[in-house]
Amino acid sequence: MPAHEFESDTTTDPLAHERAHLAASRAALRAMREDAQALDIRDVTANWVNAAVLQAQIDERIKSLADLSHTPLFFGRLDYLHVVGAEEAEGAEGEQFYIGRRHVHDAAGDPMVIDWRAPVSQPFYRASRKDPLDVGRRRRFGYTGGDLTAYEDEHLTDPAEAEQTSKLLQAEIERPRVGPMRDIVATIQPEQDEIVRSELGGTVCVQGGPGTGKTAVGLHRVAYLLYAHRERLARTGTLVVGPNRSFLHYIEQVLPALGELEVKQATVEDLVGAQVEVRGTDEARAAVVKGDARMAEVLRRALRSHVTPPTEPVMVVRGSRRWRVPAYEIEEMVQELLARDMRYGAAHEALPQRIAHAVLVRMEEAGEAPDDRVQNAVARTPAVKAAVKAVWPAVDPAKLVLRLLSDPEFLAAHAQGLLSEDEQKAILWTKPARSVKSAKWSAADAVLIDEAADLVARTHSLGHVVIDEAQDLSPMQYRAVGRRCSTGSATVLGDLAQGTTPWSTQSWEQALHHLGKADAVVEELTAGFRVPRDVIAYASRLLPVISPGLTAVESVRESPGSLSVREVAGPEALDAAVVAACEEALGHEGSTGLIAADARIPALAEALTAAGHPYLSPGQETTAESRLTLVPASLAKGLEYDYVVLDEPAAVVDGEPDARTGLRRLYVALTRAVSGLTVLHSAPLPEELA
Repeated sequence: MPAHEFESDTTTDPLAHERAHLAASRAALRAMREDAQALDIRDVTANWVNAAVLQAQIDERIKSLADLSHTPLFFGRLDYLHVVGAEEAEGAEGEQFYIGRRHVHDAAGDPMVIDWRAPVSQPFYRASRKDPLDVGRRRRFGYTGGDLTAYEDEHLTDPAEAEQTSKLLQAEIERPRVGPMRDIVATIQPEQDEIVRSELGGTVCVQGGPGTGKTAVGLHRVAYLLYAHRERLARTGTLVVGPNRSFLHYIEQVLPALGELEVKQATVEDLVGAQVEVRGTDEARAAVVKGDARMAEVLRRALRSHVTPPTEPVMVVRGSRRWRVPAYEIEEMVQELLARDMRYGAAHEALPQRIAHAVLVRMEEAGEAPDDRVQNAVARTPAVKAAVKAVWPAVDPAKLVLRLLSDPEFLAAHAQGLLSEDEQKAILWTKPARSVKSAKWSAADAVLIDEAADLVARTHSLGHVVIDEAQDLSPMQYRAVGRRCSTGSATVLGDLAQGTTPWSTQSWEQALHHLGKADAVVEELTAGFRVPRDVIAYASRLLPVISPGLTAVESVRESPGSLSVREVAGPEALDAAVVAACEEALGHEGSTGLIAADARIPALAEALTAAGHPYLSPGQETTAESRLTLVPASLAKGLEYDYVVLDEPAAVVDGEPDARTGLRRLYVALTRAVSGLTVLHSAPLPEELA
């Protein structure tokens, strides 16, 4: 299956033919965009509201039809043995289909490029010699920039052709990583495609080691679901949740490159931070307790403690008549609402209507004929309002959490049997805040407030949520995300071996339970496409300690000489050695990441500056001035660089509160390279690596 730079047959030059089709397809895409730009909404709208909505839709359509000059419009071709049904091919009536990032049709409406998500495109990823799926030939294209420069054929039904690894596929996988994350639409593997095309109704959890493509799989699944269920998800919404802003910046161009512009991206802190400003931090012990799922029951008890039995009847005056509802009857209403386990706020709104209804019953028994307007008026009377305020008062979620963290007796009363005395002491503030605004809320506190807010009023649910680096979420954070897809589905992405928070996930079964998706399917990706074989094998020495029983990644990338471990004589020489290693890495094409323990960053920054090497911060795009990024180990997760220089592994381990977390942080740092890794150390390496 050789790649061809040039090939002749009896009629034409195939490469020239494919280039002509590419040019015609780009012209057709421009025409589609021009048609959208030429639409005159004045001819079809009756008022300014409809006009604004329609114009916004047209603007989004125009954006989605942008032709990215350096992104191949199509990357493959399928030649079917038989004619494919028109309904399967988006209207095409032939046996040859070009597979690309989006659908493109000509002036007559005939497709020139088929969307990779269409059913007819699926065999591009799934067809094999064992099961060709009616495909006679699969053609892959090679590009330099936006120019088509090569192609490669695979004849799936020809017994004389030996099965070989695709050189173009391998070249695309190994292409240097400069700038933000790219889509992998041209290189999706069969096991990845199965996850990408799984149905919207089910939640999928993907366990994948470094370089297995789990993040890309999750993003491409969103793109597929938007294609297959666009109207439904347009109503309900989609969301990608990432670990930090640097990570979200790194992945933010993947979906737009696939023509999807409506997917929102956020961190957990973004989701829960609407009610208070996070200005404080917790010690690890306090954060672990606050992130424990038991806190949900503590909050529920504390909230319900505000409901008190009525002691006085309600007397409603209507004209010259007085209507009395005895305390025992109101007590029955309260008990019924408690038994229904309604949201606290919904019950607060329902109680005055229940009391008013009891008054209406008495009116009807007395011969009057009140209607709904009378019931609403009774519910708003001062007497009913006062009774509800006394029995079922409104509660502010932030004030509730403030009291729990400030009042030892209040916390003890509602944490009894749930939290030990030591755990209660760990989360109590030493200096209680005077108000919600003056409190120095931590990220974990904001999650507690979000939980309390959901107990008061239901959180809006989206149609689909993707959670990346999910292994680092606490149970309470899982609950916070789960609330946002309670009536939808989720794609959970992570690697248990990369859990680096004190509360990190120990098993996906526990995590999915807290997410509210206990019936989710757990898939494991073990084939690595990013990290070279020598590098991942070196990092995998840590697995028996950091995550026993987890399957090590088997990389398909054979890169001899990709790993170099060097000992430096003394810590005083380490900075200079690191700078020299960075210079060596920058001699290669692509990006370079210098990863070090957070405490080492200032010294290395000074050394790079003194040597005249400008550097970037995580999340910043490479520029003509710098392809070098200085990365604190705490921010390395989810990022990747062509070449990585890792400074002092022992310092990375020592920078964490315990050895296991430190080794997991080191595992992350060791697996960020896609072409080469240089490890420099003056202190002894951790014994697991030595």
